[in-house]
Amino acid sequence: MGKTERPYPAVYGVQSLNEAAPRPTPSRRVAQAVDALRHGWPIAFAGGPVLLPVETAIAKAATSDRMLISAARAATLKLANQREAAEPHAPVLIRGGEAFDLASARPIADPALDLANPLKGPFKAEAIEWAGEARAAMELARIAGILPAFMVDPASAGEAQAIETGDLAEWADTANLTIATRARLPVAASETAEIVAFRSADDMREHVALVIGRQTGDVAPLVRLHSECLTGDILGSLKCDCGPQLDAALAAMADEASRGSWGVLLYMRQEGRGIGLVNKLRAYRLQDQGFDTVEANERLGLPDEARDFATAARMLDLLGVRSIRLMTNNPRKVAALEAAGMTVNERVPHQLPDNPHNARYLATKRDKSGHLLE
Repeated sequence: MGKTERPYPAVYGVQSLNEAAPRPTPSRRVAQAVDALRHGWPIAFAGGPVLLPVETAIAKAATSDRMLISAARAATLKLANQREAAEPHAPVLIRGGEAFDLASARPIADPALDLANPLKGPFKAEAIEWAGEARAAMELARIAGILPAFMVDPASAGEAQAIETGDLAEWADTANLTIATRARLPVAASETAEIVAFRSADDMREHVALVIGRQTGDVAPLVRLHSECLTGDILGSLKCDCGPQLDAALAAMADEASRGSWGVLLYMRQEGRGIGLVNKLRAYRLQDQGFDTVEANERLGLPDEARDFATAARMLDLLGVRSIRLMTNNPRKVAALEAAGMTVNERVPHQLPDNPHNARYLATKRDKSGHLLE
């Protein structure tokens, strides 16, 4: 015989139609919208359009006469003027001579498909009457790690997830970040290291800090902000300098600890400078076609720099750190942390030798992104 189940009242699980469902918070709406985009479901802006993500869309019968794409992508299609193209991540609304379906929309969204689909159009760029919603959509696509391209008010798109333009501001509030747990973690660089995990209820990314040496408020620690790089940190990629920088930073902190000081490595879950792993690999593919790192990101319609330095400052604050010696070649990191309230006593250079595979990458960092490299 099966297990006996306890009886439930007749109204168990039933909500009265007179009871209004609680209104979702802005941060919850963002989380649900990002989840919807990853699943290929449309999002609906209050007072604005319904937008279906072209890359992930599962509504195979969806059609629309308009698409929202990035300025950089529109420039490739000869649809953006010089002013618009100067901000590659900005939105551009285009209309086709015929309705878009997914088969025709995806080559417009993905520059990797250009060679296989050279003939596109004719298209016409139109004014955007909902510019705030359009910009929010591009940012939501970046957070979701998908291509920034949408069908606008499509037919047969399915149920849409509600979102409001101002929701992103609350979702990004670093006050929601807290310390989840901490533990001793012996590592190759230091057998007495401690790892601290951070979590926000609004964000699935879990950042960590590795504290090396005895923490003291009398000495500003040597700090390194290291953004996650699966290809470099784990697989030993030669296309970047991330893996060697990580190892060298830990070694430098261990040396600090041996001399009575200490260090903090912040390992930030923001792959590809904030555009996500898949889009980073798309950028690699474009680099193989001759574009540099900045040009590749722009061609994807994504920002070259989208990392969240305010969250790094919040992590340090939660650790009780108020002033630091920052290990970086990037003056923007110094400025961003100072803008977030952190005192940077010193910028400590962190340059390593190049190799034949990453020489152009490092040169682009120096020439286009302002890194202080010799």
